[in-house]
Amino acid sequence: PEETVTSSFASFIHAVRPEHLSKVVRHRSKRMILDSIGVGLVGSTTQVFDLALQYCQELYSSVAVSSVYGKPGVKLSPTLAAFTNGVATHSMDFDDTWHPATHPSGAVLPALLAASQMLPPSTKPNGKDFLLAFNVGLEVQGRLMHFSTEAHDIPKRFHPPSVVGTLGSAAATAKLLSLSTAQCSHALGIAASLAGAPMANAATQAKPLHIGNAARLGFEAALLAARGMEANPLVLDDIPGCSGFSAFYSVYQPKPLSTPSDHHEFLLEKQDIAFKRFPAHLGMHWVVDAALSVRNLFINYAGSFSPSLIRTIVLKIPVSKYINRPFPSSEHQARHSFQFNACTALLDGEVGLGSFAESSIHRQELRELLDKVVVEHPEDNVANFDKMYGEVALLLHSGDILTGKCDTFYGHWRKPLSTESLLKKFRSNASHVLPEEKIETIITMVDNLENLSDSSQL
Repeated sequence: PEETVTSSFASFIHAVRPEHLSKVVRHRSKRMILDSIGVGLVGSTTQVFDLALQYCQELYSSVAVSSVYGKPGVKLSPTLAAFTNGVATHSMDFDDTWHPATHPSGAVLPALLAASQMLPPSTKPNGKDFLLAFNVGLEVQGRLMHFSTEAHDIPKRFHPPSVVGTLGSAAATAKLLSLSTAQCSHALGIAASLAGAPMANAATQAKPLHIGNAARLGFEAALLAARGMEANPLVLDDIPGCSGFSAFYSVYQPKPLSTPSDHHEFLLEKQDIAFKRFPAHLGMHWVVDAALSVRNLFINYAGSFSPSLIRTIVLKIPVSKYINRPFPSSEHQARHSFQFNACTALLDGEVGLGSFAESSIHRQELRELLDKVVVEHPEDNVANFDKMYGEVALLLHSGDILTGKCDTFYGHWRKPLSTESLLKKFRSNASHVLPEEKIETIITMVDNLENLSDSSQL
């Protein structure tokens, strides 16, 4: 039969081997794994995680073999553990972001961790197999996003990890379970029927469910394919008059994924990841760095930060409705508000975990700064994580104007976090639920993942 886009993806998933992972890809993906675990651990302290965990514990009765972030002794069925840990990973919007825009690790890693514990001792995947499956999940997500120019901009319709993440989880799990080429194809097709969540639920407690469902439902798709369930073998192809995966994009131009022979260049080789320094939507990192820059200018100008000297705060940001929130009233809205994050950075000189507590959000001095904000949308500032910038201008009562601008924040793929910074973030996040010796054990284990004989130890 003639090769199709769908069959080419299935062939790739089946044929790719650990030796296809370059040193760069191994290094970058291990950084992602470590960061994602840390984000999941601190995320296990949130209310939305508790709600998801209670839901799984109370409504489902099954064989509990897979661990839950931050809850020693608590285990769930594998797919529900993947769901719960996915929710934890995105509960603070603290997880990694790629370009085109999605959160790739949270949709894949929880499924692989749970699947590793599910498998019997004689078939436990080793660290190389685990790392390869993780990168298969990333690669499938990246390739699918590159099929549409629409995906390159900040999304308006579907939350990307709920779409590509579900198929990424299916691909990763299919690889870890050593499914046949035909089963890999069916896993992708089944996952396509389980994918998709609207952007309207951004800035609500429902948004972390998108990551949890991507991890869980992709995992379930692979398990169903392993049991013999079939799906459309052309689900990734562009078939006129019959939408498959193309239903999620207005413009969709798929290309086959070549089967690796001696070499395969993964997208992660060419496109690094963005790690967040504080728990908020990625777009906030531009305005925070710009705000911190102008704050320093203001202190040099006035001797201290004195809000009474400021007449107007002008934010120059791209047009993106769901992250343009003048007066957020909840922590999830605050994580998706250009205005809140800029003003918090101006007022406090930093943005961190405590910035999104109720007591911080509703401060009178913060509200007074928010009242001074005016938003502008310059034509050259596009809603694209590779091209956008943030600019914060302070118009003073004296008539003077101070301006800070950021086009590449620290943590962006063009300006990646140092190993020291990444480890500092991980240790800080993990310390909320783990003792120091376990934190250091995880760091060592991820750093030497290729040598791990049983990945379920992770």
